[in-house]
Amino acid sequence: MTVALLELADLRVAFGATTAVAGVSLSVAPGEAVGIVGESGSGKSATVLAALRLQPPQARVTATNIALNGQNIQNLTERSMRDLRGRFAAMVFQDPLSALNPLLPIGTQIAEVLVRHHHLPRRAALAEAASRLEQVGITDAARRARQYPHEFSGGMRQRVMIAAALAGDPALLIADEPTTALDVTVQANLVSLIAEQRKERRMGLVWVTHDLALMAGIVDRVVVMYAGRIMETAPVASLYRAPQHPYTVALLNSLPRLDTPRRPAPLAGAPPDLARPPSGCPFAPRCAHRMARCDTPPPMLPSSDSQIACWLAA
Repeated sequence: MTVALLELADLRVAFGATTAVAGVSLSVAPGEAVGIVGESGSGKSATVLAALRLQPPQARVTATNIALNGQNIQNLTERSMRDLRGRFAAMVFQDPLSALNPLLPIGTQIAEVLVRHHHLPRRAALAEAASRLEQVGITDAARRARQYPHEFSGGMRQRVMIAAALAGDPALLIADEPTTALDVTVQANLVSLIAEQRKERRMGLVWVTHDLALMAGIVDRVVVMYAGRIMETAPVASLYRAPQHPYTVALLNSLPRLDTPRRPAPLAGAPPDLARPPSGCPFAPRCAHRMARCDTPPPMLPSSDSQIACWLAA
């Protein structure tokens, strides 16, 4: 039986009275690419940060299981977690300027990963850091490795973050909205870069985004989140061809398309207040299919080749 790279069971994350993640369960198989999509505030980033125990100190995290490569990490020491982060699972953060150390040259920061996880001598690690920059498309890498984060453009800083994340040769890469605030050409280049690196290294991938269109070409399976819960999970082709959950349908209808004259339809209403979440389906107040049964939280139910948290599937 294949052991999942990442396994979350009934993950819950709260910040005071606000529940950011309300019972998320998902897994990532070796070599699989999973996309997590939803509006801002749906709990996507809180989920993946908790998966690597990187949540802020004020967060309260509980789960039946949070496992990397079959090992429950909830009671591991921080030293043991540092051995796993970077070497088994690594993350590319949304804002590289805040994630990179502004006081250290780029090459030094990548070399730290190589020293920590591959035990290279420092001189060899610095030389290898330049090679890693070349792998992510940064030219004149030996010179650029001596430069500081502020000397790079936004897209180049994100390439540096990818190089640093891949320096430990992880089995699982988590990319948390890595193309936010970049122009569309740079976005496309970074998506291609991560897809190429994933294929070459046979990595598992978790791609977190609010952009359904950008995600379509890079993942195998999609997890749709809303108000801290999973609404639908489906193979990527099925989700775009025949979405099952009303929320997924609404998200796709809000996208502009070149193959139809239909105008994008914005979602009506607003997401719920997570400090006072509704007792039933969180999407019910915005849903055109609302019925009395929606006052009871729906379980994940099979629908076609998807699973949806919706009573319509019953």
